[in-house]
Amino acid sequence: MSEEPSVREIRVGAHATQQQAEELKERIARLLCPDPDHAPPCPIPWSTGPVLHGSELDEGAYEELDEQARAERHLHQ
Repeated sequence: MSEEPSVREIRVGAHATQQQAEELKERIARLLCPDPDHAPPCPIPWSTGPVLHGSELDEGAYEELDEQARAERHLHQ
């Protein structure tokens, strides 16, 4: 039995500045749709949402990412 398509959300956490996060979002958009000027529709409909700051996320949402960033920052001091 084949599953019917429905909306799926894929989240990406990144330890980045606002500018870096916006650039990453744009790169992901180009992966989903390499030719933004093509005739519609896209084979797989998609959209992106806003870039959120850590303070806007559920507490502990990216706890492992925060730990990784702290460890890497310590290595580069």
